[in-house]
Amino acid sequence: MNVMRGSCGVLLALLVALSVASPAATAKEDWNHVANIKDAATRLAILHKREGSPGVLKFLDACYRTQLLASKFSQGLESCMAQDYMHTQILAIVYSRIPDEDRKRMGTPSPQTIADSMGQRFVAAFSQYKMTIKDAEAFKKLVDKNGMPVFVKAVFPPRKSGDSGKPETR
Repeated sequence: MNVMRGSCGVLLALLVALSVASPAATAKEDWNHVANIKDAATRLAILHKREGSPGVLKFLDACYRTQLLASKFSQGLESCMAQDYMHTQILAIVYSRIPDEDRKRMGTPSPQTIADSMGQRFVAAFSQYKMTIKDAEAFKKLVDKNGMPVFVKAVFPPRKSGDSGKPETR
């Protein structure tokens, strides 16, 4: 199962449902999205190295609680969401490598549960700020292109020549 493709599919399916109910009414943002996402990836890598996944999850929870109070989509929320997306993708890949029996014994969620949870957070944010499927797809592309390589390189540096350091997907 390709976890990244599955979680993105969940996100897009939920956004399709939302787009029927809420027309787009987003204001233009006035920040550099690429720079913001790269910075979010760098900060995520530092946090991940310092506090691990539990620290990242605690930070993201506080970040969403704070940023979702704003009346419009913000640079801070974009950072939270980019960090959530990158962390979720890597966590789902790592957990997909653990046999189900072992994962259940350890009490860790399934990769699909991880992806679904992120999808719910994204739908809530995109819905609150009346963002469209096109906005969601553009966001995903920006993070995939500009954030994920920064995060993966920092957290999984190449171990030998020819090793990209990127976790393999199944």
